[in-house]
Amino acid sequence: MSDIVKQQFDAAAPNYDRQRRQLIPCFDDFYGMAAGSVNVLSAAPRILDLGAGTGLFSSFVRSKYPGAALTLIDLSEEMLKEARSRFGNDPAVRYIAADYSSYPYTEKYDAVISSLSIHHLTHPAKRALLRTIHELLVDGGCFVNADQAAGTTPYWDDYYMTQWKAAIRQSGLSSEAIEASIERRKVDINASVQDQLKWLREAGFADSDCVYKHYSFAVFAAFKNGASS
Repeated sequence: MSDIVKQQFDAAAPNYDRQRRQLIPCFDDFYGMAAGSVNVLSAAPRILDLGAGTGLFSSFVRSKYPGAALTLIDLSEEMLKEARSRFGNDPAVRYIAADYSSYPYTEKYDAVISSLSIHHLTHPAKRALLRTIHELLVDGGCFVNADQAAGTTPYWDDYYMTQWKAAIRQSGLSSEAIEASIERRKVDINASVQDQLKWLREAGFADSDCVYKHYSFAVFAAFKNGASS
């Protein structure tokens, strides 16, 4: 992940959570569907959050699985400082300041989650990461990615961006915050829903689908060796 992305998120860290709801017009449905799609059999699952940021997505999943052991990895130490403030001295939460796309993982997980991060990777790096995630999961483990998706054509990309800009300009955010967010999105490398589902299949995932989509915001869920009933 580029130094530019790290610098932008370091700068945004202190206000990140407060602005999320205003910058994601479909916030409740987006995170609600994402957290609801994390389905594991264990009451105390091991969960890895890639590009965890302030731990926002992890906090929603933790509400569903209070006994979960969380590993939050993010390139931005400033973001992880905010996550530490969120979870306090919780001994079941571990923090790693590193590039999750190249980190030498040594554990297996019941679930791997990510939100609004993987779209920063190049397409080849996305495909490689999905293969890594598949290897990191236990049999029946799930991967949930609440992220952004490109439109099928440039027309739809432009339409989604226009709709998003109109929504955030009516959100009550300051003009500075709005322009900073628009600037951050200039380094996005979004992939279409179709490509992302194809890459999940190629990585070995079964029962993969896009379970929610609102313009460019999409939630993907997939299981290793099929979903457990």
